Amino acid sequence: MTFVARMILETEKLAKSFGSLKVVDAVDLAAAPGEAVGIIGPNGAGKTTLFNLVTGTLKPDSGAVRLDGRDITKEPPHTRCIAGISRSFQIPHPFAKLTVFENLLVAATQRGGKKEREVAEECGDILARTGLLRAANRLGGSLTLLDRKRLELARALASRPRVILLDEIAGGLSEGECAALVETIGAIKSSGVTILWIEHIVRALTAIVDRLVVLNFGRKIADGKPREVIASAAVRETYMGIAA
Repeated sequence: MTFVARMILETEKLAKSFGSLKVVDAVDLAAAPGEAVGIIGPNGAGKTTLFNLVTGTLKPDSGAVRLDGRDITKEPPHTRCIAGISRSFQIPHPFAKLTVFENLLVAATQRGGKKEREVAEECGDILARTGLLRAANRLGGSLTLLDRKRLELARALASRPRVILLDEIAGGLSEGECAALVETIGAIKSSGVTILWIEHIVRALTAIVDRLVVLNFGRKIADGKPREVIASAAVRETYMGIAA
C-alpha cells in the first residue's frame, strides 16, 4: 500500500496575467507540514506574484490554492492569515511610531481576537526567538536593516502561522547578518512551521530548505533536492547564465 504525504499548502495550475504578460503560468506547488521550500528565479520570474496569489492580495485568473486540502482561492487575505498563512515582504514596513513590542502586539491581537495582556508573554517569547528582545522598546522606525528584517519575521510569527512565506528576507544584509538570520529561520523550521522562501542568496536557501523550486517567465522549470536542481543544465543556463 502506498502512502501519499499530506500537503499543508498546494497550488494547482495557478495562473495570473497582467494584460498580455503571463506572470504566473499554471504553477503547481506543494509543501508538506514542517517542510522548507526555496523558490529562485530571475527578476520578473513571477515569484512575488505567486506569493501574492497564495496570500490573497491578488486574485488568480485560474487555478486553485488549498490549505490542508481546503480550497481557499476565493478567501480574502485576513481569512487566510487566521487560517495560518503569514508572510514577510521584500521591503520591511514596520509601524514606525510603535515600539518593536507594540508591532508584535498588533499582529498577535489581530489574528486571534485576543486582548494585549493575553498575548504579551507570547510576544516576548517571539522577540527572544528572533533576537529582538534587546530592542523591544525601540521604535520600529529606528531599527537597522537586520533588525527590520527580524521584525518582519517576528510579526509574521506573532500571528501563529502554520505556513510562513519569506520574500527575499536576506537581501541587503552582510554575510554575517545573513548567517544570523539563517540561524533564526532554521530555528523556526525546527519548531514545525512550514516555510516557503524566495531568495536570491542561494547559499542561504540551501542551508535551510528541503526542496528548491525554480521559476522562469512564470513557469516552474525545476522542483527537487537543492543540489540536484542547482546542478541541472536548464537551471544553470536559465538562472545562472551558465551554458551547458
